[in-house]
Amino acid sequence: MPDYQKYLDPRTLNKISKLELKARLIVEGFVSGLHKSPYHGYSVEFAEHREYVPGDEIKHIDWKVYGRTDRYYIKEFEEETNLISYILLDVSESMEYGSGGEVTKLAYGSYVAASLAYLILRQQDSVGLGLFNNAIESFVPPSSHPSRLKHVIHEIESARPAKKTDIGIILHDMAERMGKRGLVVLISDLFDDVRKVLFGLRHLRHKKHEVILFHVLDPFEVSFPFQRMTLFEGLEEYPELLADPKALRKAYIEEVGSFTAELRKGCIRDNIDYVQITTDTLLDVALAEYLATRMSGRRRKGAAG
Repeated sequence: MPDYQKYLDPRTLNKISKLELKARLIVEGFVSGLHKSPYHGYSVEFAEHREYVPGDEIKHIDWKVYGRTDRYYIKEFEEETNLISYILLDVSESMEYGSGGEVTKLAYGSYVAASLAYLILRQQDSVGLGLFNNAIESFVPPSSHPSRLKHVIHEIESARPAKKTDIGIILHDMAERMGKRGLVVLISDLFDDVRKVLFGLRHLRHKKHEVILFHVLDPFEVSFPFQRMTLFEGLEEYPELLADPKALRKAYIEEVGSFTAELRKGCIRDNIDYVQITTDTLLDVALAEYLATRMSGRRRKGAAG
């Protein structure tokens, strides 16, 4: 069996030129040890036979079994629910940040988006893509056709980080644009007003979409390890700032903690899976978080039913 583990380091993946290859390596590396996939595609699958009783439709009789047994049996089927997925990837200017030799947030988010698209299509479900900053820059409608992966990856590879983020407006737009309810995966650093973000997410939930939020951050944005006088580059129209980081660190850490706590609390309230990941996280870990939240959501629904 190929050793996929070595490709799951984001910095190693960054050296591979083709995003489609990266996605395949990530997914095949992750699922190679799984005995059964947690996904189910659009399909109607045979479940079992049962003996015919008056009132059953004749068209469901299995005539081959009748020929062998001289008895009437009905073929029962289990109809699977089609999963329609929308992957929303933030391509605003702040996603271009990458520190300490790590990949940029956009590169990492692209790996996650491409891997999820590959995995969803592998399971014969439908996937669409939305790239956004303060507007929808590109939208690929959902499809389960294998060629959809190339279209999705082409759009991701063509993305150039620019402009400010306006996630709230984007989520309201997408909530009205998307038709049949499905799964919405938002991948962003969430550099926006947390109340506007949560309001937009609530709109998606109101439309009966299941939502998973990947909050992608650079490790330096979480730990703020700067020691010397530093010139901080402004992104998304913010100016440069020369400051002593030691004087800012305590307040910065508290602000980040408050922001993520409010975000997490709002997601829990609205039954949204929230996954915070940093760009030094191995990609199989990121996918494991995704699958864990997805499967736990199904268990919650089953228990409620």
